Amino acid sequence: MPSLQRWRWAATDWRAQDHGLQLRQNYNRVAPRLAAQIGRYAHARQFKRMNKAVRTLRTRVGRVHREVARQLHLLPEAAQAKVQELLERTARILTQAPKDKSKLYALHAPEVECISKGKARTPYEFGVKVSIATTLKEGLVVGMRSMPGNPHDGHTLAETLEQVGILTGTDRLPATAIVDKGYRGVEVEGVRILRSGQKRGITKALKAMIKRRSAIEPMIGHMKMDGRLARNPLKGQLGDALHAVMCGAGHNLRLILAALRLYCARFGLALQTLIAALIAEQVDHRRVCC
Repeated sequence: MPSLQRWRWAATDWRAQDHGLQLRQNYNRVAPRLAAQIGRYAHARQFKRMNKAVRTLRTRVGRVHREVARQLHLLPEAAQAKVQELLERTARILTQAPKDKSKLYALHAPEVECISKGKARTPYEFGVKVSIATTLKEGLVVGMRSMPGNPHDGHTLAETLEQVGILTGTDRLPATAIVDKGYRGVEVEGVRILRSGQKRGITKALKAMIKRRSAIEPMIGHMKMDGRLARNPLKGQLGDALHAVMCGAGHNLRLILAALRLYCARFGLALQTLIAALIAEQVDHRRVCC
């Protein structure tokens, strides 16, 4: 929140300077210093001092916001829309509370949401939820789409399976889907759903299939680190959807290239062995001829 207020103040001030608005006070030195001090107080767990600095910074942001709003009519019509949007985002920052819904988390992307992970090292992620579907044995991505609105995992299964049918060209849902415990209680007509930890009616083959489901976790990690899924350079909800699909396609290409490298290595090794055998046979033939 403090750093977001700092950058919101900076964006408002820069926008005002670009269009020639004269601010009575711009806090070019005070605001960055306050934002840095807030981070130090939070790290030292001095929360009373931190909250006092946050209130001071919020006051500075409010002053710049009101000053720009008063001079909005002086701007050209083309610039008023952009500045008005910026002022609306600033108003959200000034009025939102810690427990409010639909809070503003990102300066450049208001669609960013807070996603709870439930892990001690990373309790939250900020972005847009993405649903991923892969094949059981090969690990190829056959379905990947963004889910704006931070829906529950169980509510995304039907849409994900629908996308799998579209992308695979079959126009029908898969026969079996293997999911984790977050999809408990979800049923899709015509699809057999196997969940992690399921015991009733599970054979050895089905147990192996359920165990294989955990292979998708390292794939997600590779897509975040190697496939740039962790940071989206495209803008808006359409950019989120396109970025997710391209990350899935990139993951498939990396798997294909890895398989081709392994095939070429095996082919080269077999060819090397064959050449060595032919050379040895030719040397033996010369020895016999001598």
